[in-house]
Amino acid sequence: MKVLIPIASGSEEMEVTIICDLFRRAGAEVTLAGLEPVCVCSRGLKIIPDKLLIEVNLNENFDVIILPGGMVGVNNLISSEKLKEIMLSHKSSIIGAICASPLILHEFGLLQSKDVITSHPSVRDSLIKYNYTEDMIAESGKIISSRGAGTAIEFSLRLIEILFGSETSRKIASDIVFLREM
Repeated sequence: MKVLIPIASGSEEMEVTIICDLFRRAGAEVTLAGLEPVCVCSRGLKIIPDKLLIEVNLNENFDVIILPGGMVGVNNLISSEKLKEIMLSHKSSIIGAICASPLILHEFGLLQSKDVITSHPSVRDSLIKYNYTEDMIAESGKIISSRGAGTAIEFSLRLIEILFGSETSRKIASDIVFLREM
C-alpha cells in the first residue's frame, strides 16, 4: 500500500506526524513529499521530507494521497503545479483531506456539488457549495475529509480501516491506547 503525504512550510505538524505514524504502523509505504527540503510547520516544527514533491514521478501509483491542513501550508500546496498534476493523475486513488486542505480539492477542481465534505470551521464558507457537514469525518466516494488536528487520529484510523481492514485499524487503536469507540 503506497501513501503520499504532500507537505509544505506551514503544514499542521500534528496532522502530518499522526497520519504518517499511523500509516507506517499499518505497514504502508509512506512518502512525505515536501515543497522544500525542510518544511517549517505551523508551530515551528521542522520536518525533513523523504523527497521533494518535484521528484515524485507522475507514473508512480499511490493508493492514497493524504493532504494535511494548516492554512499557510494549504496555500503553499495550492500554488504547486506539480501537486495539481499529481492529484489530477490520481483521480482513482483514495484522497484524504483534513483541516483546511479540502480547499486544495476545491481549487484543483476535484470536488462536485454532490460531494459530502467537512473541514476546519475557518474554511467552511469556501466549501459550503458542496454537501457540507460538520461531522468529524465525511466520506464521499473516494474522498474522505476531516475537521482538524483534534480529529487526526480518528481520521487516520478510518482511512486505515478502509485500506487495510477493521482488524488492522482496531489493533493500531489498541496499540496507541486510543480509547474512542471505532
